[in-house]
This record gives sequence, structure tokens and C-alpha cells, in this order.
Amino acid sequence: MNFPKKGIKLLLLSLIVNFALFSCSEKKTEQTQTEAKTETQEVKEDQKIILFFGNSLTAGYGIEQDLAFPGLTQDRLDSLGKNYKVINGGLSGETTAGGLSRLDWFLEDQPDIFVLELGGNDGLRGIQLSETKKNLLAIIDKVQSKYPDTKIILAGMQIPPNMGPEYSEEFSQIYPSVAEEKNVTLIPFLLENVGGIKELNLPDGIHPTEEGHKIVFENVWEYLKEEV
Repeated sequence: MNFPKKGIKLLLLSLIVNFALFSCSEKKTEQTQTEAKTETQEVKEDQKIILFFGNSLTAGYGIEQDLAFPGLTQDRLDSLGKNYKVINGGLSGETTAGGLSRLDWFLEDQPDIFVLELGGNDGLRGIQLSETKKNLLAIIDKVQSKYPDTKIILAGMQIPPNMGPEYSEEFSQIYPSVAEEKNVTLIPFLLENVGGIKELNLPDGIHPTEEGHKIVFENVWEYLKEEV
């Protein structure tokens, strides 16, 4: 699914105004890692772990973290009596290269399910597509090598055509290619029915509102429910 035409202009304008939102991760890395590490240490001995590893979408930029889709996943699991602990490894501004460099911190304990949501910032910055794909493959390789039994879910992403339609199209094809090569589950488009829809995004036109995250959660849950 492509971004609705009515939302493209809004997204393009928002990208220009809010690009800085995606370049501030360095200052928050230590704090985010420490908080996530604390969460990991609180996992009970018999609990299984779901690690959401991503950028500001996973982190829940602009809303309470518990209301972002990883937090909503924890709520659904709790309501079903599932003994899982959800770890939110989202960091605003994160790229695939940054994610690869900080991954080891989150793999000290084995995640039973690893949800990878990265690449959107690469696309918005016009990073070479081969680099994005290489980093996604490397992240998956690292998880599979250390924990062969961990189930991996890759969240697909699309970007508006501000870098040109050819770049945007090739970018969207990275995800099915990586998923097929590594034999992991693919969510075709994480922001299905949310991306480009004004009322479901914050004023920046990029990050989902609480209502938007509810839809994103359902997009994720459609694939996650089969694994828990």
C-alpha cells in the first residue's frame, strides 16, 4: 500500500520542518539503553521476552511510551494471560547503522521474539540503499547467530517520494528481499492505514498519535499472535 495522495504534500512539508527529530539520537542513547537494561533485569525467570528494536516509531515519540504499539502489545498479552515481558528498544533518530552498533547491549538476554523496525530514517536521509539492506541483514545475522531459536519479525516501511519515486520504490523492496533471504516473517508495511493520514499522526505529520498507534499495534499483532 502506498501513502494516500492527500497525505504526500503534508508529509513532504513535515519532513522539511521536522528533519531534526531524526538526528538527535546520540544524546539519548545512554539513557534509553539504561532504561531498557533495567526493564530486562526485571524479567521474571519464567517469562518469555519480546524485544521491539527500532526508532522513534517503536519508542512512541510524542506520546506516553505505554501507549505506543509495544506497550499496547504488553497490554494484550497480559489480557490473554500470556507470560511475556515486552522490552521497548526504540530510540528516536535511529538508523540501521546505529541499531547495528548498539544491538549487543540488548542481546545479553535471549529474546524469544525479536521485532525489527528500522530503516525509515535511512530513507528520509537518502542513505545508500545497499547500506540499509546490508545493515538489516547484519542485524538479523547477529540475532540468528547468537540465538538460533529466536523468532524474528521484520517491519516493512515505505517513505514518501521526496528522494524521487525510483528511490522510494527501491527502498520499499528492501524489506521483502531481506525477509526472503533470511527466512523471517515480514509485516509488509508497519504504518498501513496510518501513514499519510493527518488525523492519525502528530502535527509533525510523521509520528502516529495514540489512535494511530492502536492501528499500528493491530498491524503488528496480526503477525505476532501466531508466535505467542
